[in-house]
This record gives sequence, C-alpha cells and structure tokens, in this order.
Amino acid sequence: MSSTTENYLKKIFAASESSEKELVGLGDLAHALGVTPGTVTTMMKSLSEAGLVDYRPRAGVTLTARGRREALGVVRRHRLIELFLVEVLELDWADVHEEAEVLEHAISDRLLNRIDEILGYPTSDPHGDPIPDSRGRLPGPVGTTLADVAAPATVRIVRVEHHEESSFLVFLKETGLVPGAQVELLERNRAAGTVLVAVDEAPSAVSLPVARKLRVEVLRRPDRR
Repeated sequence: MSSTTENYLKKIFAASESSEKELVGLGDLAHALGVTPGTVTTMMKSLSEAGLVDYRPRAGVTLTARGRREALGVVRRHRLIELFLVEVLELDWADVHEEAEVLEHAISDRLLNRIDEILGYPTSDPHGDPIPDSRGRLPGPVGTTLADVAAPATVRIVRVEHHEESSFLVFLKETGLVPGAQVELLERNRAAGTVLVAVDEAPSAVSLPVARKLRVEVLRRPDRR
C-alpha cells in the first residue's frame, strides 16, 4: 500500500474520530491534507474501487471495515514510533510528529513489533493518544475535556488532542500541561473564554479552545457540605 493511500486512510480515520457525523466531508479532508477538493475526489474514487472507503458523491466518505483496519495499522505505527523517539532516542515530544509521519511508511512489521516489545507494549503515546494493539483494537476515549469540568476541581491530564502543531506542544510543556500532570482547576470564565489552572502551585490562564484539546480525568472535587 502506498504512503499516499496510508495518509488518506489515517486522515479519514482521524476526522471520523473527532466528529459525530457519519461521513467525513471532502472539503474537510482536502483542508487536512493540504490538497484540492478535486484531488480528494479522484482519490476517493480509487479507494472506493479498492474497497477501502464508502464514497458517496456530494455527501462524504467513511472507511469500510477493511479500510478501518488498514488505518489503525498506520495509526499504530505512528504512535509507537513517536513513543520510541521520545523514550529511547530522547527527542522532544514537540518534534516527533513530523519524524513519525515519515518513518511510519518505512518500517517493517517485524521492526514495529520489536519496538513494541522494547517499550513494554505501551497503551498510549507521548501525547496520551491510545495505541491500537497488534489486533487493531483501540481503547475508547477516557475522561472529558478540561473545558467541560466545573471549577474548582483537581484533575489529571490523560491526553492532548489535535497536537500536530509543535508550538502548541512547546506551550503545554512550558506550562506543565502534559499527560500525567495533576492540575488544579481554579476557575472557568466563559465570558472571558479562559480557564485558570495551577500546576505545582504555578497559576496559568489558558483559553477555552486550548482547554478543549486537553482530555482529563477528575481526581477530586471540594466537599461542599
């Protein structure tokens, strides 16, 4: 399977996971891939003929069962490579996405399985994204977004979503808002569009769009009795 086909399947999978809609719009897919809608349409016809997608003209596209298996295989390679680059080669988590984009198309299944073994069969990558297992099983989403938690509360960050921009990851690292961090949610101000948080007693104000990209589990709420 070509790297272009793998990229398309991965983008369709990512778009479907982040949306409640059944079909992924071709315009959205074109934007995500940085290509023209006409290019996407041509590719969708090809993938449909290969049995990888269910393409509905003027409506959108969804993965077939086979297409989803193939997409999860690419996602598994990408996320294991990211974790390997961080844990073994000690690259910064803000830099590994682009490297993994290249390497995910190049390594063999044998090498991937060895990486999985060396890492101890991990279930999540450096950003908290779940890693599909060797049978293509993917855990469901955990927790809720930081923007949806009522303040005050103590939470733990479990996943950073939509983390392709390295500058965004640099910002999160500088403020301590990384997977595994325990965070005090002090105040949510919808009028101002911000949430006030504290990591290791250091307060920071983050925007609601940023808070929506941070999936958390609630550890504690104050006793209001």
